[in-house]
Amino acid sequence: MRTQDRTENKKSAAGRWPAWMLFTLVLTLFVACRGDTPERMLRIGLPEEPRTLNIWLASDANSRKILTQIYQALYIRDPKTLELIPWLAVEAPVYDEENISYRIGLRKAKWADGSDFTADDVVFTGRIITDFNIPGYASRWKAIKKIETPDAHTVIFYLKKPSATFLSRALIAPIVSSREWKALTEAAQKAEKPLRTLQSFRIEHPMGTGPFVVKEYKAGAYLHMVRNPYFFGSGQEIGGHLLGPFIDSILFEFYGTSDVAILALKKGNIDMFWWGIQPGYIENLTLEPHIRVFHNQKSALYYMGFNVRKPPFDDVVLRRAIATIIDKEFIISRILQGYGTVLNSVVPPGNAFYHNPRVVRYGEGLDHDRRVKLAYELLKARGYSWEVPPVDSQGRVTRGEELRLPNGTPMQRITILTPPADYDPRRAFAGLMIQEWMRDLGIMVYARPMAFSALLEQVKGKRDFDAFILGYGKLNLDPDYVGTFFYSKQDKERGWNMSGYRNKTFDALRNKQRGQMDRYKRRETIWEMQRILMEDVPYIPLYNPNVLEAARTDRFSGWVEMVEGIGNIWSFCCVKPIDG
Repeated sequence: MRTQDRTENKKSAAGRWPAWMLFTLVLTLFVACRGDTPERMLRIGLPEEPRTLNIWLASDANSRKILTQIYQALYIRDPKTLELIPWLAVEAPVYDEENISYRIGLRKAKWADGSDFTADDVVFTGRIITDFNIPGYASRWKAIKKIETPDAHTVIFYLKKPSATFLSRALIAPIVSSREWKALTEAAQKAEKPLRTLQSFRIEHPMGTGPFVVKEYKAGAYLHMVRNPYFFGSGQEIGGHLLGPFIDSILFEFYGTSDVAILALKKGNIDMFWWGIQPGYIENLTLEPHIRVFHNQKSALYYMGFNVRKPPFDDVVLRRAIATIIDKEFIISRILQGYGTVLNSVVPPGNAFYHNPRVVRYGEGLDHDRRVKLAYELLKARGYSWEVPPVDSQGRVTRGEELRLPNGTPMQRITILTPPADYDPRRAFAGLMIQEWMRDLGIMVYARPMAFSALLEQVKGKRDFDAFILGYGKLNLDPDYVGTFFYSKQDKERGWNMSGYRNKTFDALRNKQRGQMDRYKRRETIWEMQRILMEDVPYIPLYNPNVLEAARTDRFSGWVEMVEGIGNIWSFCCVKPIDG
């Protein structure tokens, strides 16, 4: 498999060589014409160019990578602890229980044009989000009743009711300048479709408070950012890191495919490729003396889900038996080639504070035959029977045939829906392996790859399925999603509760944690929710793939590793030239 991948990559790269040479020539001329100091210019490869620089339209990963260097939030995640720490805020928020409010002091920061960042900018940002009902932000700001600004550097958020998710969801929103957006928002408000009009504005030089500003953007080729002289973090120690930037500029280059970008990385034409690298490249990259491959955990959940609304998966014992027969270590070693982590809960272990390590772990450490025997005993005790049991009278494991339900009727054929291999080979192959393990128990089951949009329609829209394999590639670090995914009221057409799981105790805990302002007490509740879910197993968590990224080591050092990798604002504030 690896040999074939490398052969295809070489062919692909060779086919693009003329374009790559032309691209390199354009960049070389660019550097020469700009008169920048190459030693202090960090060159980053992106798979694609950003779709927009309009912050209210940006939803794709590449746009966000650019804009997170510009627009900043009041709080961000500490790279080690993942706790929220002050960023544009100068201190931790002060909670007033009696008035259900947070008082937040602001840094004396400046916008990139040299004007002052004030509390009015925070209020203005909130008005945009709520007045235009900005997707992805508006729902997070609904908890706010009103905002007051006692002075230019103090904001008080009054909430409608206690909300444990307010800090981690609302206060990480990017703050924009009223100087940049006031005229645009006023014009958009007069339009027939205000939101669409707001999002249609072409923003060429977004103005923020972050470490970099856009200097030049040549569509289809590159985006050049230079250091913001007014960045509030320069020379400050925040989150245990002394912040720069210690580089003059960043040149983002767009490559289209991973093989071309990795070739550029190996030749030293870029310093880092900001995209997850497939395992097939790793062996070759580790042979390069000036390239380091970084391995970091994702905040992701890949899982098998059951339709618990109907037989046979309305029986928790059958779900536990299937959880027992699945060899997750095999999936990690053979399908993910070792670049991943076994998941035993719906909160990944990288989210250390909220991950419950004490949930039940089905079949952990057992070999195949012991898994089959354990699953067999579970089903037999429940009243299941077989035409040919998977364990014979001598205690030897055989291939089971025709599993029968406790009422004596043969189990009907089961289908596991998966994305197709050309969309996600890992999930498709995991489906095939689970199919074989379930067949060992005598279950007539077929893994069926299906176009991703059709799969979602079948599971979320029609809710007509037996089981499926899906995943969330970037979970929010706040675990509120645990409640959302399994809340009874989300068991509706296109609701988040795709399995149709219903548990009144779980629902009560979901509602309780939302109002718990003490994070340690909230963690206890979140842990209990995970325990209940793993007892009932509406989902079987399978794996969490690693984030694999590569950067050269001969020009820059100081990359900051955290969940989701080294591509983060901490790195771009801390990376330094090797020689300078």
